[in-house]
Amino acid sequence: MSSTESATMSASAPAAKGRVLVQIRDLAKNYRRGAETVHVFEGVNLDIHEGEYLALMGPSGSGKSTLLNILAGLDKPDRGKVVVDGKDVTAMNSRQLAAWRSTHIGFIFQFYNLLPVLTAAQNVELPLLLTNLGKKQRREHVMHALDVVGLSDRTEHFPKQLSGGQQQRVGIARAIVSDPTIILGDEPTGDLDSVSGDEILTLLERLNREFKKTILLVTHDAHAAERAQAIMRMDKGVLSR
Repeated sequence: MSSTESATMSASAPAAKGRVLVQIRDLAKNYRRGAETVHVFEGVNLDIHEGEYLALMGPSGSGKSTLLNILAGLDKPDRGKVVVDGKDVTAMNSRQLAAWRSTHIGFIFQFYNLLPVLTAAQNVELPLLLTNLGKKQRREHVMHALDVVGLSDRTEHFPKQLSGGQQQRVGIARAIVSDPTIILGDEPTGDLDSVSGDEILTLLERLNREFKKTILLVTHDAHAAERAQAIMRMDKGVLSR
């Protein structure tokens, strides 16, 4: 059996709008800045369907990244509930969240967040180290993920030997290697030139159309947002479609 066949993420034809995968209800988040309370957002509600590709736009400080971090279990809301694939993320403790993230969340960062002392393959493998997969299975998943992003010939290269676009492809391979429930992108083209950025956006479209991955993309770039199926906006803590 080939590594592609053995990997859990498999290509399939596009499907109609699926079931509700993510439910966000009455979400509120505040921060303390000295004696001042900063209200990020209040009463946010959102449904994301399985297989959707959504872009979230808004000015800096509007709460976009905070919403993304709460959805990923990296931050806690002050009120409200986030349910992903039937699991109440907001009710989990730190240990439960770490285990849940390793298999359900694929996070793509603006600045790649690759470890410079690890090869491309080793960086991609990192999320799998928190699973029960054996070494051979991990390698199969890693090679499949790198093949999907077009870097099967760069497995042993270190980040400094790769272009910015290639480093982001490694970041995407790391995000998809565990076949996550949802892919979250926080300005994934923000540090790239226009050509590399377009290549990354085309890859995200392929992940959505061919592999039916659910994607939520935070971006300031209207061009990037237009590549998604739908655009949402957040302004002064208010989310709208």
